[in-house]
Amino acid sequence: MVLEETGAVPGAVLPVAALADHLRLGTAFQGDMAQAGLLESHLRAALAAVEGRIGKALLARGFRLVLTCWRGEGAQPLPVAPVSVLGEVALVDAIGARVVLEAARFRLERDAQRPKLMAASGVLPAIPAGGRVEVLFTAGFGPVWADVPADLRQAVMLLAAQYYEARHDAGDGVAGLPVAVQALLERWRTVRILGGGAG
Repeated sequence: MVLEETGAVPGAVLPVAALADHLRLGTAFQGDMAQAGLLESHLRAALAAVEGRIGKALLARGFRLVLTCWRGEGAQPLPVAPVSVLGEVALVDAIGARVVLEAARFRLERDAQRPKLMAASGVLPAIPAGGRVEVLFTAGFGPVWADVPADLRQAVMLLAAQYYEARHDAGDGVAGLPVAVQALLERWRTVRILGGGAG
């Protein structure tokens, strides 16, 4: 399985000014492009860390899932949530010929933890020998920062602030997320059972 982002989060969507206020950088920050770029990079790093921890996309963007086999005959769990749009599903054979399948053959089963690509009826189409299937979808709570739940916004802000404040650290600190961030993320974590079964 390969999961790729097909669209990046625009810089304009990230709460750079809010992070500057959180850090009490004051009016000296305004117009300082180098500082703004630094804050944006810390926000992106914090966003990635939070998303990786909870298995969810916070801000909406496109993804491509590449598989060589389906997880189940009639359903394929999608590795990130929440999924808002199921895009195209395409089969690619061993020599690279790509066929986009009819959208009516599939449906999205929405779920806060484990959304699924479902066959509209029967089973999912056979993947060519030596080939793959590519599933395009959009995941995230919404396109703007205000769409992200408040506790997740706070977790990103706290983590980005820590990254900023430790930017000159030699790397000898304790690894892992701060306790306050872990507490904010706890209810969002996906509980995996049955040893990674068909779930």
